[in-house]
Amino acid sequence: MQRGRWGSRFGFILAATGSAVGLENIWRFPYVAGENGGGTFLLVYLVLVFTIGLSVMLSEFVIGRAGESSSIGALRKLRGGAWPAVGFLGVAAGFIILSFYSIVAGWTLAYIVKSASGLLTISEPEALAASFESFIGDPIQPLIYHGMFMVLTVGVVTAGIHKGIERTCKLLLPHKRHSGGRSWRTRRFISSADWSV
Repeated sequence: MQRGRWGSRFGFILAATGSAVGLENIWRFPYVAGENGGGTFLLVYLVLVFTIGLSVMLSEFVIGRAGESSSIGALRKLRGGAWPAVGFLGVAAGFIILSFYSIVAGWTLAYIVKSASGLLTISEPEALAASFESFIGDPIQPLIYHGMFMVLTVGVVTAGIHKGIERTCKLLLPHKRHSGGRSWRTRRFISSADWSV
């Protein structure tokens, strides 16, 4: 099997950004930051990201380039001994993270469908909370949307690095290269919208 390659540095940067930012930083981070001291929490978070996070990410890049294999295979090829077990832990961590993100991403798909069909025209917070509780309490709906997300994920990964991951990142992640004025319109909408509740 031929090893997949990135079509451009830009596609790789978008994919790495999407992987590093993740859903948790978008939907949970503001809540946790507010609960734990706001600016102080943000300062500690950024220090940890730029020390531990950056060094681990760069290590993964170096091992991946040198080993030209999966994380287990690269560590077996480069170092041997017990190091392939560390690669296995990385793969296991990916599966654990996917089990959490795929559920939240299924919820996101459900809300995209509900928003497009006009089912989320409720403005009262209590009614929205009741709608969410009803949705996650349903034994079937969350499984359907979770399944839809997993089918989309398998499709992207099966398509490979260039045709799957890179194209999807270019489509879904906001970037200036292909925005065609969208970023200006988005900024104008956000700055002029009435955000009062």
